[in-house]
Amino acid sequence: MSGILSRAVAETSTGPKLRRGWPESARVRFWLGVRAAWPVVTGYVPVGLALGVLAAQEGLGPFATGAMSLFVYAGASQFIAVGMIGAQAAALSIVLTTFFINLRHLLMSAAISPYLRGLKSWTLAALAFLLTDETFGVASAEFSRRGRGDPVYFTGLGLTAYGTWCAATVIGAWAGQGLASPEALGLDFALKAMFIGLLAGQLRGESMVRGAVAVLAGAGALAAAPYLGGFSVMAAAAAAAAVGVVIARWMDESS
Repeated sequence: MSGILSRAVAETSTGPKLRRGWPESARVRFWLGVRAAWPVVTGYVPVGLALGVLAAQEGLGPFATGAMSLFVYAGASQFIAVGMIGAQAAALSIVLTTFFINLRHLLMSAAISPYLRGLKSWTLAALAFLLTDETFGVASAEFSRRGRGDPVYFTGLGLTAYGTWCAATVIGAWAGQGLASPEALGLDFALKAMFIGLLAGQLRGESMVRGAVAVLAGAGALAAAPYLGGFSVMAAAAAAAAVGVVIARWMDESS
């Protein structure tokens, strides 16, 4: 990942297309991304520690846990994979399960791609590796506020979150080797708490449309869960986003 920043700088230094609303200095934009990662980092530390502890309980050492974080980098999928490894599930079952869980990245990529138009496909592929639920939430809000995306900003944001996650899971796996009851520390709630904090940050000071979309998506996911299982979140998010677009356009035409 060391070449992402240099490639992003090279592609944005040819003109002002991707710098509208952003500082001219690539270094400043990179550190803006690093600072913006603070809420993600504060969430990733306890969640990563929790994953590492659970991985240790299932027999995965710090090296194996770190390798999973380094190459997979998908929190929810890693939690499920660790559980399936502990249950001695077949490798193909683990791969397919995590693949379907991560299909939501299609929605996130589609939502953020308009802000990064003009970048080469291999640069987008490198940045896509750093795209998670949390970095998407922070980046999409900032890109929307500024009117344009910036790959250097996203690189700072993504690399900071990525490094934190990898380090936290390794430390958790190391510490978890001597921990008998991880649930006693409340680490199992860390992932939920982080998502609640990110959602609250995005809704603060925004229009009622975003709030309505969030409520509709949550209610839809709960209602569809008995019928769609793991696909309920993706289906509810897509439906709520479509309703939000219709409402926003109707409000713009009415004003």
